Amino acid sequence: MIYSLKDKKPKMGKNNYIAPNATIVGDVELGEDVSIWFGAVVRGDMSKIIIGNSSNIQDNCIVHGDAPYPVTLGVGVTVGHNAIIHGCTIGDNCLIGMGAILLNGSTIPKNCLVGAGSVVGANLKIEEGSLVIGNPAVVKKKLSDKYIEYLKYAKDVYIKDIDIYTKELEEVK
Repeated sequence: MIYSLKDKKPKMGKNNYIAPNATIVGDVELGEDVSIWFGAVVRGDMSKIIIGNSSNIQDNCIVHGDAPYPVTLGVGVTVGHNAIIHGCTIGDNCLIGMGAILLNGSTIPKNCLVGAGSVVGANLKIEEGSLVIGNPAVVKKKLSDKYIEYLKYAKDVYIKDIDIYTKELEEVK
């Protein structure tokens, strides 16, 4: 479901997939090849949300800005099931693990992996290509080049799913 709010209407890129029970509201801009999966909510009512090309927001995620904290996701970002992305910035080619929480003002630079269930606050200093885990989150180590390539593979799976779900998903009555 896609809704305008006040004078803000979501802007959609080409070849996107929005699951039937996903919700997008207000000041939201989706790039190309973006997928928003079942039960996810992308709510741009308090500040702008930008989701870059080839990114995916998996089932039951919440993406929400909070003035003065917009949400910006770079290119090729994978946000795992049940994650909460709130007023933060995520660089290109990142994977945010299932159930992770990114709080207002947090910044994840490119080529990073945030582990499942991690809670990332605003003051954590993170370098590109880092593994970030825990509650509160800490930088555990640098990712290998091989693992950074895996992050790209993760988003490619969801780009392929756009075509499958667009063509083959049917409601059973």
